[in-house]
Order: sequence, then C-alpha cells, then structure tokens
Amino acid sequence: MITIKTNTIDVQDYLSIRAKVGWKELLVTQAEKALEHSLCVVGAYEDGRLIGMGRIVGDGAVICYIQDLIVDPEYQGEGTGSLLLKHLIEYVEQLKESNSHMMLCLMCAKGREEFYKKHGFIARPTEDLGPGMIQYL
Repeated sequence: MITIKTNTIDVQDYLSIRAKVGWKELLVTQAEKALEHSLCVVGAYEDGRLIGMGRIVGDGAVICYIQDLIVDPEYQGEGTGSLLLKHLIEYVEQLKESNSHMMLCLMCAKGREEFYKKHGFIARPTEDLGPGMIQYL
C-alpha cells in the first residue's frame, strides 16, 4: 500500500530518486536548498521506501510550479504519479484565495505530455500563450 507523506523527504532520498530517472546531478547543498525553499514536498512511500515525489515551488499567491514529479521506474505506470499530482494540486488549491485565480505551471519531461493533459494541463504554445522557455545557468 502506498502512503503519501508531506515534507518528510531527506536530501539523500531526493538525490537518489533523481538519479534513478537519470536527471542532472545536484550538489548536496543545492538539494538541501531546493527542499528547504519548496512550498510543499510530497513523497509516496511503499513499505517505508520512497518510490515517488513531487514539489511545489512559487510565491503561493499568484503562481506555483510543480517541480520534480518523479516516480521510481520500477513503479511507473501504476498510478503513483497521478496520486502525487492529485496531492500537489490539492495543496495549491488550498493556498488560492477566494474569488481569485492562481496559475499552476510545470515543465514536463519529453514524452510525458499526455500524462499531464489527462490531468487538465494544457500544452504550450497555444493561440494565446507562447512556448515555455528555459535557460541553464
């Protein structure tokens, strides 16, 4: 059975799960700051072992971003990502002030677009929105 916990992921688990999906290596100090400065970090655990995670970053008022939605490759395709995403969205919904709008954004990994579309996200560019952009420093 999968258990969802909030703000319990330690630095080594974060670095380990990133490595499992082949993401860029981070310095320990970067990982510490990333977790510390996140608005919310959710982890999916099975038998006490981290099998997935996601973070919310942003200002908590106008815009939030889903960052680092990761599922251990051994557990992909079993609904863990959807469960994590549901918890992240619920967290942002509770931040939103009454009678207001908040943008919830993300940059998905190549090939994962359909996963996010089935959860209500729209791909950019659209007629009204330009493409997302990035610069590595």
